[in-house]
Amino acid sequence: MNAPPSPPATQATFAIGDERTASRVVDILTESYPEQDVAIAAFETPGGRWDVTMHFAEPPDHDQIHALVTATAGEAAAQSIVFTTVETKDWVQASLADLVPVSAGRYVVHGSHDRDRIAPNKIGIEIEAALAFGTGHHGTTRGCLLLLDRVLKQRTPRRVLDLGTGTGVLAIAAARTLRRRVLATDIDPRSVVVARENAIFNRAGDLVEAVHATGFHAPQFAARGPFELVLANILANPLRRLAPDMARHLAPGAFVILSGLLPHQAGSVVVAYCGAGLKLIRRIEIDGWSSLLMQKR
Repeated sequence: MNAPPSPPATQATFAIGDERTASRVVDILTESYPEQDVAIAAFETPGGRWDVTMHFAEPPDHDQIHALVTATAGEAAAQSIVFTTVETKDWVQASLADLVPVSAGRYVVHGSHDRDRIAPNKIGIEIEAALAFGTGHHGTTRGCLLLLDRVLKQRTPRRVLDLGTGTGVLAIAAARTLRRRVLATDIDPRSVVVARENAIFNRAGDLVEAVHATGFHAPQFAARGPFELVLANILANPLRRLAPDMARHLAPGAFVILSGLLPHQAGSVVVAYCGAGLKLIRRIEIDGWSSLLMQKR
C-alpha cells in the first residue's frame, strides 16, 4: 500500500545586501529553530546581493520570523520576505542534485554525493552545498582556481597565503598541490572554523593553518612571509585598501590572485595594485565576475 502523501512545507525567502548581515541572520535563525524543523541556506547572487531561503516542516509563525529578520537585518529585509507553500521533499538532497561537480584546471570541487566520481588524475575538494559561496560553483572561486592552476604549472612557491579564506577551498587546493603549508586567514571567526574543518576533511589539516585576522594584523604574517603567492577572493573595496599592505608582504616576483570583483570594478583594483608595484598578468571573467593574476615587479 502506498504511503500517505506528506503534508506541504512552507518556504520563506528574502534578500539581504551583504555577506556579513546574511551570515548573522542565518546564525540567529538557526539558533531560533530546532534543527529538525527548518533548513536554512544563504547564497550570493552575481549582483552582490545575498538570498536567504528557509524551509519549514511545519507552518512557521510569520510574525516571529519578521521580528527576527528585522532585529538582525532591518525592516527592508523583513519586508522582502515571501512565504510560499511547496511540495515536501528532502531539500538537502534536492540542492545536491543540482550541484554538479565543477572542474577548474586540475581541481574538481564537489559535494559528498559525487565523491566516487572524481577522476584519479584530478584533485577533488569536497565542500557541501550549504556553503555554496566557497564551493567553486561561484564564478570568483572558479576563476581563482583556474589562475592558481596556471601559476603552479610554472612555479613552486614556498610561502603561500589565502587571505579571506572563507570555506578554505583555495588554501586546500594550494596545499594539496604543493604539499606545503599554507596560511589561511579570515576576518570572520566562523569562517576560520569552517576552513579548518574542511582542510582536515580534505586531507590537508596538517598543511592549512587557519587563523582569525583582520587585514595583515596578525603575528603569523611576519613569521610566515614574505609570501611568494597570495590568493585573495574578497571584494573590490577591501582589496583596494589592502594593496599597500599586500605589497609589503610580498617577495620579489610574487604572484597575487585577486577576485570577488564585478567587471566594472576590476580596473580600479588593477590601478591600486599597479600603484603598489605590481603588474597585471592575466584577467578572466566567469559568470559575471572578474579574477586577476598580478605579479610584483
